[in-house]
Amino acid sequence: MPNTANPSLVELRKLSFGYGESAVLDDVCLHIPRGKVTALIGPMGGGKTTTLRLMGGQLRAWSGQMLFDGEDISPMDQGQLYAVRRRMGMLFQFGALFADMNVFENVAFALREHTDLPEPIIRDIVLMKLNAVGLRNARDLMPSEVSGGMAKRIGIARAIALDPELLMYDEPFSGLDPISLLVVARLIRQLNDSMGLTSIFVSHELRQTLAIADHVIILDNGKVAFQGTVPEVHESEDPLVFQYVNERPDGPVRFHYPAVSLDEDFGLAGP
Repeated sequence: MPNTANPSLVELRKLSFGYGESAVLDDVCLHIPRGKVTALIGPMGGGKTTTLRLMGGQLRAWSGQMLFDGEDISPMDQGQLYAVRRRMGMLFQFGALFADMNVFENVAFALREHTDLPEPIIRDIVLMKLNAVGLRNARDLMPSEVSGGMAKRIGIARAIALDPELLMYDEPFSGLDPISLLVVARLIRQLNDSMGLTSIFVSHELRQTLAIADHVIILDNGKVAFQGTVPEVHESEDPLVFQYVNERPDGPVRFHYPAVSLDEDFGLAGP
């Protein structure tokens, strides 16, 4: 049963993880408030997509805890993790639709994989989810026949097919034109509120990100640089947070890769 007494649906407690011998997240502590939309932002390479993969159990932490609804998923066996994942939905960066299945079958996939529902019920659920993203009449199209924005919305319909508690979005705005971007942003907000979800999304599109988020986390170099509300992130005096939120080209994240001075490189430095 959901632990509604805990205000956070997801928590990372002193979590460290990396690839090979290189650490990506270092002793990270963060929380995802229940029922809110959380934006996970920050400079590239900061560990944002890795964090989503840890939340979904695709990766296992080196150390620390990855808590979902109060339970650490890191030591779970395959059966336990499978049960937890039924309570999660994921929109991958480019939709990740199955190319050989039509739209209807893509959305129905999770229902057939995780439930024993009869086909008439599956049909009704699929059409309701497609209707929620405005694409009920696209049910018979193939992924090659839909636009990038439509593919994102179909991916969202598939992600909500099992009525998850947690919905994760990896770069939901990438590759979209301004109209499609606005549609997807509003959809994230509306679905979260209408379905009582907890949502977290990774994005580099700051304007719409901060327009729909309740909670903001900024990751940089494997650490949490900021965690708080949208007004608080705008008021932050932290140099990195200020540079990122105000889209400044130079600051703690340097324009120039660290190097010796120009005079030294061109042999103009004195003896």
